[in-house]
Amino acid sequence: MSVTKAIFDRELAEYFATPVAYVFLIIFLVLTATFTFEIGSFYERGQADLRPFFDYHPWLYLFLVPALTMRLWAEERKSGTIEFLMTLPVTPWQAVLGKFLAAWMFTGLALALSFPIWITVNILGAPDNGAILAAYIGSLMMAGGFLAIGACLSALTRNQVIAFILTVVVCFGFLLAGFPLVLNLFSGWAPQILVDGIASLSFMTHFLSISNGVIDLRDIVYFVLLIGVFLYANTVVLQMKQAD
Repeated sequence: MSVTKAIFDRELAEYFATPVAYVFLIIFLVLTATFTFEIGSFYERGQADLRPFFDYHPWLYLFLVPALTMRLWAEERKSGTIEFLMTLPVTPWQAVLGKFLAAWMFTGLALALSFPIWITVNILGAPDNGAILAAYIGSLMMAGGFLAIGACLSALTRNQVIAFILTVVVCFGFLLAGFPLVLNLFSGWAPQILVDGIASLSFMTHFLSISNGVIDLRDIVYFVLLIGVFLYANTVVLQMKQAD
């Protein structure tokens, strides 16, 4: 655990060692405020809630999270420091977990810094704060899913741009899986159990359930399993690269 914490501390510090972290935070906060109050027509709706705020989170993560994860392993491979890291008394799993937790913590910080929007809604009305808290939890869990996928795909290549594109494509697939546009392609010929299985893979299906204020254990288990599967895949990829 001490090794994982050391990697976590190193990675988290590296985010703030360059302007990248501050640019990410500013972009995230500006976009969330814009989507909530301008594009989401907050004042025109006449409702004191954060529905517009959370509705755009999956699409924000679709592009911002890959920008965050593309460097996690691709940069290590390009610079050659991954070989040095693997010679240290560090298991691939410890390295993967440390890097992932640092990225998740950083994303959680960005999410937490949006609290003025929550305060604003409480000043303007009487929102259901329990539902808002549940939506924040759902957003954080969904961000973890995006990050786990991005970290795994970053380990596949030395090129950060390729890592970014791969992550966007794969995460876009996970988002669309629950949309009628995709489900209709299977509903005409596939058994219903397969259609339901594809729908259950969607980020949107589980996030929207939580953002409605209902924290269902099945939705939490989905994100935990998704994160676990891709972190395990990340470890396998590193072990394969180590054996080459």
